[in-house]
Amino acid sequence: MSSLPALRYDWTLDEIQALWQQAFLDLLLQAQQTHRHYFPPNQVQVSTLMSIKTGACPEDCKYCPQSGHYQTGLQREQLAEIRKVVQQAQAAKAAGASRFCMGAAWRSPQEKAFPAVLDMVREVKNLGLETCMTLGMLDAQQAQALADAGLDYYNHNLDTSPEYYAEIISTRTYTDRLQTLAHVRDAGMKVCCGGILGMGEGMQDRLKLLQQLASLQPHPESVPMNMLVKVEGTPLDQVEDLDELEFIRAIAVARILMPASYIRLSAGRENLSDTSQALAFMAGANSIFYGDKLLTTSNPEAQKDQQLFARLGLEIEQASTPVSEQVRAAALNQALQEAQTSAYFYDATQNEARAPKPCGLLV
Repeated sequence: MSSLPALRYDWTLDEIQALWQQAFLDLLLQAQQTHRHYFPPNQVQVSTLMSIKTGACPEDCKYCPQSGHYQTGLQREQLAEIRKVVQQAQAAKAAGASRFCMGAAWRSPQEKAFPAVLDMVREVKNLGLETCMTLGMLDAQQAQALADAGLDYYNHNLDTSPEYYAEIISTRTYTDRLQTLAHVRDAGMKVCCGGILGMGEGMQDRLKLLQQLASLQPHPESVPMNMLVKVEGTPLDQVEDLDELEFIRAIAVARILMPASYIRLSAGRENLSDTSQALAFMAGANSIFYGDKLLTTSNPEAQKDQQLFARLGLEIEQASTPVSEQVRAAALNQALQEAQTSAYFYDATQNEARAPKPCGLLV
């Protein structure tokens, strides 16, 4: 067996630009060949995301409806009860998710709520799921506490290039974000870190974002690639739409720069055609979020995802602990009852009238 291509952390801007400017099909071919060195070519990792605390965030991220600075009609929600988190995690596992992600709209974790957050990690971990959280900025002690509780991944996106960053956020610095990532690494957790495209940035900003991500040592284990979802009331609600092929290029370049990382097709996926999603998988995306509606048996959007996977010959990467049909049926039944009144999940497959998203993970 040939050895894997060496990972690099010293990509120059000129090298990244040369990759980006290749003929589109040549770029996709290189990305797919790179992908096959590290991953099964036809498997996709599936995560489910739950908002455990919604709204009233003091940060002013211009893309985010959870910011308290903007009038988006968002209804605030307090920290979710642990039992509800566990119920949703059980149902997510039954539906095929291997990772359960929990997000709270905070600048940083609140001291009084932090013990409950740690309990959520422990309880979800006990179900045999990988765990991920996004809670805002962390100090070293908070990061270590999360690691000790069993948290596998921590999400904290860079969002954009260092140069364009001030156009998007003023309440925390790029250095703040990098410091949180360093605390996560020092605590022994895996990093989930990506960015958002389509916020009015130029091509050079996209290249520099990818360079920043690829310079992290080690590379983030998970790299969410988000395409801006414009929300009325936020400062970016009128920004020009991103060309879908530009988004696909970004995914392909990310795959080449970070070949051993999961590249997640994240926010904006609901706006992509099946053809564009297929191109994203060809470009090396191998992870997605399922929305909460997957937990009901009559969700056409979840069924659409499953049908697309079948048409493309893709398989869901299996969780480490197999789920029996009896457990699956029981969890789905329970989820059906909870879903009638639950507002904790947001549906990543819906564009309008959907519940809000945890800050920092998706827009």
